[in-house]
Amino acid sequence: MIESYIRRRLEDKSILLMTHIVIGYPNLDASYKIVEKMVNAGVDIMELQIPFSEPIADGPVILKANQKSLLNGTTVKKCFEFADAITEKFSIPFLFMSYYNILFKYGIERFAKKMVAVGIKGAIVPDLPPEEGNEYVEAMRKHKLDPVFIFTPTTPDKRMSYLESFGRGFIYCIARRGVTGAETSFTEQLKDYLLRCRNATKLPLALGFGVKSGSDIQFLKGKVDIAVVGSETIRLVDEKGVDATEDFILSLRQ
Repeated sequence: MIESYIRRRLEDKSILLMTHIVIGYPNLDASYKIVEKMVNAGVDIMELQIPFSEPIADGPVILKANQKSLLNGTTVKKCFEFADAITEKFSIPFLFMSYYNILFKYGIERFAKKMVAVGIKGAIVPDLPPEEGNEYVEAMRKHKLDPVFIFTPTTPDKRMSYLESFGRGFIYCIARRGVTGAETSFTEQLKDYLLRCRNATKLPLALGFGVKSGSDIQFLKGKVDIAVVGSETIRLVDEKGVDATEDFILSLRQ
């Protein structure tokens, strides 16, 4: 279970680091190298995004990566094969992140069984609310996988409690309204929001959307359990190449 893993890691660290890649971007070989460099640099958990043509929660950086991966010919089958290879090599937990259409077309039960077969521990499906996701939630629990649900700054307290009742592993807190990759203000307002999140669940909290630097992570210590870095690593690969990712992750840890 991801939650127990997180609790154990927090005995030695004040905050964990989760990163995000789009499988097949810039290509499958490069994706593998990025994972390797991130794990070597001390990443604790990683999201593997199955590319989708309309990633509605993602900003321009991750949208471009999705489009490029699809143009490269990345398929769901190739994503499962990729996941199988990296979970065999690396011991940290990996989750899938994608959109409901991918799971629906593949078949929910079949998708969950395949996740287990390739060593994936959970999933984040941002466009699937629990009201419409009973089959997904049941399949995940049946196969001892963690469905991770999302809080936002506009989520009412009552809704947070409702979402929490379906979630497992951790809760993903979105730092602000909008899509990935834009600026986030790490201020008292964010602190107040995270306190609301903490009061709504006993699960560990992860925060993403706008985490870009070591100072952001320092701000989040004591407020959340996991800092999530996504668009910034993809932007770095665009600008400086795959090899730059390891030094960047190390810099976040300092």
